[in-house]
Formats: sequence, structure tokens, C-alpha cells
Amino acid sequence: MQKLQILSDAAKYDASCASSGTTKRNSSGGGLGSTEGRGICHAYAPDGRCISLLKILMTNFCTFDCAFCINRASSNVERARFSVEEVVSLTIEFYRRNYIEGLFLSSGIIKSPDKTMEDMVRIVKTLRIDRAFKGYIHLKAIPGASPKLVEEAGLYVDRLSVNIELPSDQSLQNFAPEKDAVEIKKAMADIKGSIASASEKTLQTKRSKTFAPAGQSTQMIVGADASNDTLILQRSASLYSGYGLRRVYYSAFSPIPDSSKALPLIKPPLMREHRLYQADWLMRFYDFRFDEVASATKDGMLDLEVDPKLAWALGNRGRFPVDVNRAAREVLLRVPGFGTRTVERILSARVIKSLAYDDLARLGAVMKKAKPFISARGWSPRMLDEEGLRSRFVASQQLSLL
Repeated sequence: MQKLQILSDAAKYDASCASSGTTKRNSSGGGLGSTEGRGICHAYAPDGRCISLLKILMTNFCTFDCAFCINRASSNVERARFSVEEVVSLTIEFYRRNYIEGLFLSSGIIKSPDKTMEDMVRIVKTLRIDRAFKGYIHLKAIPGASPKLVEEAGLYVDRLSVNIELPSDQSLQNFAPEKDAVEIKKAMADIKGSIASASEKTLQTKRSKTFAPAGQSTQMIVGADASNDTLILQRSASLYSGYGLRRVYYSAFSPIPDSSKALPLIKPPLMREHRLYQADWLMRFYDFRFDEVASATKDGMLDLEVDPKLAWALGNRGRFPVDVNRAAREVLLRVPGFGTRTVERILSARVIKSLAYDDLARLGAVMKKAKPFISARGWSPRMLDEEGLRSRFVASQQLSLL
């Protein structure tokens, strides 16, 4: 229990543990666990399901000395290490008690990347084969480990991830000189290739293999270096297009004891992290290009007072109002207050009848945001300039917080 307290606390700095995108494993013939059940909430799937995960490090001992990491070699923290058998036992026993539905496993580097990765592969292999564990498993691959070990791990886990750590290669070299940006990118490329290969049906079996069915993700620390939001989002766009990532996670830097003087002394505002997630969402699900999101920034930083979609709309007043009964899907997706589901409902409903203002609210639109940007049957907005409209939204938001 003492080890668990130390190593679960040490794992809290890794944000990339959501379990979205997995497919349910075949539970016929017995076995433990299910990604479809309910339990203690630690992460959310896109459909709103709560996914409970045992989130731990195998060890917080580490031979690397990354300046931004609480578990770096020079850090004066209490250390602990789980054996392979202890992690397996914890996972199974926590599942039996209905505490968890899956495992998120990362680790500091002990002896060598290969030795650490070997132990982590033994854990997931034992869970799947010897203990018939069918729950969700997310494994954090160790930088510098043999590609064969990472490939083997992918056969037993739902998701693999390799942390990019910082938005620029230069920052990584400055703060984590023992990590190699080229090596990290190669590991991502190898995982992408293995996922693609596994999806192809073989001539012998006529079936595809299972390799990390929930894909791969990564994490970037925000606020540890001088990178602005535009640079961060540009890096994310490159990762999505180049490596087929399911998700980039953003983690606001937390000042740590006895840290390098080059690191900031205060934590960046959490709203900055939140805005990055919103901007990332626009690129992933709303068909926004990176340059469109970047155009809504000021001096490379996202507006902390209004969300990125609203900021973009305010800066492009000439494109509005949008006629909800005629506009194409990609145009409707750019309307503040319209989510992806709302847009699909509008497209379906307007085939049957011409939509009025009140119909949009019933279809799920947030009309408080949308009404200055749309026209509908019986409704035309009063045109306000960008500053006047922005001031109104900011004032409304401040009142709602009182």
C-alpha cells in the first residue's frame, strides 16, 4: 500500500490516460474485465462513459534527469518499485473489488530502456494470457526501447503512447538532453506502421491482427518553455497528420522542488490548457485547419476570455450570418454554439421543414452563442461590430460566474 501511494501519486503528472477509441474485446470463454462496464471514474470516453483505471508507475526510479520531471534522477523524492507480479496482482485484485476497469502503466527508466520495457511487456502479457484479463490497458512506451519490444507490447494493449514531452525539439534538448526527439518520432512512426499492418487481412487467416486497437496518443507539457499556443498547435497538427495519433494531451507545467532556474516559478493558467484542448477539438472534429485556428490568436496566444471557435467567428464577421436552412455542413460547423451532433440534426431536420429560431434550441444549439451568427425562418440578427459583440460575450460570461 505504501508503494501504491508513492507510485500512483508519481503517475498523476501524466495526463494521457483517457481510454477513448477502444473496441470491446471478445469476452467469450471466460476472462476478467470489460471496457464497457461501469465503475469509479478516472477518464471519459467520447460517448460519456466513465472508465476507471489503475494509473501507476512501475517505478519512479529513473536514470534520466529531465529538468521538468519530479521523478528525475537528481530529484529528492521518495522512491519505490513494483515487481512484475505485484502490478499483475494489484490489477486483478482491484478489478475483483470493482475499483477499476483497466490499467494505465508507465515507468521511470531502470538500468536501461530495454530492461524497463521488457518488464512492462511481461506485465501486460501475463495479464492477457495467464490471467485472462480483458479490461482496457494503456501502456506508455519507453523512449529508446527496442522496436521489437514495443511491437510485442502492442499485441496485448489497447493503446500505446510515446510522450513528445515539449513542443519543440530544441526545448527537449535543453530540458531533457538524454531524450532524443528523432528517436521519439521514430517510435511513433513504428507504432503507426504496426497499427496499419495489423488492420490488413492476411491470406492465411483472412482476418486482421489486433495491435493497439485504440491507437496511439502523446502528451505535451505546456508552459515549461517559451513556446506559444500557435507553435504548440502547429506541432499537434503535424503529429496528427504525420503519425495518425488519436489524441494529443496538454498538461500545464507544475513547478517542482529544486528545479532548474530555466523553468518558470509559477504554473501557467489552467484556462490556457483548456483553450488548447478546445482548439485541438476544432482541428480534430470541426474541420478547422491549423491556420484558421492560428488566425484567432493574438501574438501567438489563444484568447483566455472567449473560446477559440467564438474568437475565430468574431474575427470573421464577414462570413456571418449563416442561413441554417441553406448552409453546407462545413459552414454550420463554424457557428459558435453548434456542436457536431447539432449540425447533423439540423441537416436532417431541414429536409422535412424550414427551421425557425425555436427549432434550433430544440435541436441542441446553444442559442446564447449562436444567435448573432445565424439567420433562420423569422429570425435575422442585429449586426454588431467585433469589439461590441466580444464585449457582450465577455460580460455575459463574467456574470454567469458570479
